[in-house]
Amino acid sequence: MLELPHPKPPADELHETRLKRLAMRSMRRGIKEMDLILHAYATERLTVMSDADLALYDDLLNENDHDLYQWVTGQFAAKPQYTTMIGDIQEHIAGN
Repeated sequence: MLELPHPKPPADELHETRLKRLAMRSMRRGIKEMDLILHAYATERLTVMSDADLALYDDLLNENDHDLYQWVTGQFAAKPQYTTMIGDIQEHIAGN
C-alpha cells in the first residue's frame, strides 16, 4: 500500500492554533464513526493535554481511520505508542 507523507506542522505553531487544527482534524476524518468519537474526545481533552500528548495525538490522527476504529473498538490491539491514548479514548466513550 502506498503511504502518503503527512505534513508536519510548523515548529513555531501557536498553542491555540495547534488546538484548533487538532480539533478540526478530529471532526473531519473520513468515516462518520471516527468523526463522532474523536470530535467528542478532542472537545473534552485537548485543552488539558501536555505538549507531548498533543504531539502523540497529532501522530494518531495520521493513522488510517479503519485502523483507528478497530483499535478504539477493541477489534485489534493499537500500535504500542498509542496504547495508553487509545485506552483513554475508550474510557471517554464508555463514560458518555
